[in-house]
Parts: sequence; C-alpha cells; structure tokens
Amino acid sequence: MNKPPFRWGILGSAQIARKNWKAILNSQNGLVTVVASRTAEGSGRFVAECQAEAPFATPPRAVGRHEDLLTAEDVDGVYIPLPTGIRKEWVLRAAQAGKHVVCEKPCAVSVSDLVEMLEACRRHQVQFMDGVMFMHSRRLELMRTVLNDGQTIGDIRRIDCGFSFNSPEESFNSNIRAHSQLEPHGCLGDLGWYCIRFVLWAMDWKLPRRASGRVLSQSRGQAGQAPVPTEFSGELLFEGGVSASFYCSFITQLQQWANIGGTRGALQVTDFVLPFFGCEAAFDTWQQAQYVHGCDFNLEPHTRRWAAAEYSNSHPSAQESNLFRHFAEQAQSGSLNSAWPEMALKTQQVMQACRESASAGGGVVELGAGR
Repeated sequence: MNKPPFRWGILGSAQIARKNWKAILNSQNGLVTVVASRTAEGSGRFVAECQAEAPFATPPRAVGRHEDLLTAEDVDGVYIPLPTGIRKEWVLRAAQAGKHVVCEKPCAVSVSDLVEMLEACRRHQVQFMDGVMFMHSRRLELMRTVLNDGQTIGDIRRIDCGFSFNSPEESFNSNIRAHSQLEPHGCLGDLGWYCIRFVLWAMDWKLPRRASGRVLSQSRGQAGQAPVPTEFSGELLFEGGVSASFYCSFITQLQQWANIGGTRGALQVTDFVLPFFGCEAAFDTWQQAQYVHGCDFNLEPHTRRWAAAEYSNSHPSAQESNLFRHFAEQAQSGSLNSAWPEMALKTQQVMQACRESASAGGGVVELGAGR
C-alpha cells in the first residue's frame, strides 16, 4: 500500500529554500504544508513566489512564528536553512516536537553543539540529516564502483578538491556569510564543508589522523564583527600515508573540482557539488602512460568518461530531489539511519580541527577518538 505524502515544514526563507521547495515537489513523495519566517508577510511572500513557479495542489500555509510550524499537526519533518549561529536552538526544538530534521550546513557552530543536537534527535526518535545534495547523486554510486574495482584507480594515495565563488567585497557588509555571529566559519563552513565531506566519502568515512588549516584571507563584514575566513586551505593526513587537501574561497571565480589519485590511475570531477546543466552527471578517469622510442617521449592520457543518467537540477532524478525522497522514505520506514548523522558529525569534527589549526598559526591538530 502506498504511503501518504511526507509533510514538510520549511523553517526560514533563505534563498536555498526555494530550490528545495521545488526539490520536495519533484521528490514525488513529499509536499510542503507550512512555511515559517520572521514575519507572516515574509513567509507569505515566499509561499506566493514559490507557488507561482512550482505549485503544490494545496498552497502551504504561511506563518510568522517558527513555533507555529513546530506545533503544526500536519508537519512530519522540518527543513532548516536558518543561519548556523541560531540553528542549534531550532534543531533541538524540532526534535522535542517530534519532527524529523534536514539541517543545512555547516550543521553547528561547534562539535559539542552538534553532539547535543544529534543526541536530542536520537532521544526523540527523529531522523537527522544534513543538506549535502551530492551525497544523493547516482554519480556518487558510479564513482564508488570505479574506486572499488581495484583496477581503474588502484589504491588511493592523494585527494585534492576545491570549491569557490567570487563575491564582491562590498557584499560582505550585508551578506550573512561574513557575519561572525550568524556564520562564524565563513567560507570554511559554507564551502569547505563540501570538500571535507567529499574527502571523507572517498576514504570510506575514516577520520584523518592529523589536520591543518590556514586562513588565507578574511573579512570583518559589518563593523564590530569578528573576522571570518573568506579564503581557506586545509591539509589532511590519513593512516597508510593517504593525504588530502582542499581550498575554499569567497573571492575566487566559481570552481568545484575534485581529483582522486591512485596507484593505477586518477579520477577527476569538475562539478562535484552542483552538476553542470544537462541530463548527465559525469566524471573522467585516466591512466596516463609514457612510451619512449629513442628520442621520442610520448605521453598518452588513456581517458575514459563515465556518466550517470541524472538531470542536473529541477527534475525528479536530480540530486536535491533524491535527497528529500530518500529522507522521506527513511523517516516513514519506522527506523533511523544512523549513518547520516555520523557523516555530519565527522565532517564537523574535521572542519573544527582545521579551524583550530588555523587559529594556532597552521600547526597540526591530532584527531583522536574523543573528538
């Protein structure tokens, strides 16, 4: 027997919530029933604008208090795109209200805050997951198959990735990305989270033994605010000698690349966070070979393109639609997926270690079992 639609409340009207409104519509097993913003006018405007472009059969209610959403009987799960600095309170409240939680990233200000949030979700038997869309792409499944075949890449030795976009300097005065109380981790939280997640995924969720990080540039945003990173680099070292590095920035042109180098070959994806527009999500592998014939040194790339049939966005097959579909299926199954919150916690642990290293001048931070 078909299950009833999973009923979503959207707690906040951030820009990303518009994309996820449509993702819920395209998930084909969910619908938005309530939207809450700081004012009823704001949430009403958000609903009207989204409904005009991607309409639900019954328009969601617009409420002006977050509490009204959490007490609504027609809400099964809550999507929370609120700023990081205030997110913990509303995750805790949602869990206490018995609402399942999809939480934007970075999940929390600190590891201890996230541990408290996850414990509350477990205690109240609600599912928790962060909003990393690429984790739900069919491309990732195909990449795992390639990494595990033992031949195309071999043993992983090095991982490099970067995510950046160029934001005008003047925007830091008004954009919450440079507001230290709302988004204290700056580009490390907003963009580095994806890089760290990709590295952990590639390493089958093993935590690095050591981490280091450096703030390459920073901005104070509004007057009186503490500085936040606008450009950051990190280095991770794993057992067995595998190393990884990442770069994230608010001041470099849009890039979102990842490379995995192994003993037999290498894998490259040039759009690992947001797939390029189209009906395929692709990546390349190559096994470069050099042939020497007397004075001729010929280097051949031996490349291969791999692709998953999946639309980039705004489609039932897109990764954001998969995220909300998978979450609803899990929440309605009656059991909790413990892997999703563990992924978020490990990402938070590595991010915090990199930030601690940067604050101490770039020295190495050990990641132990107690972190």
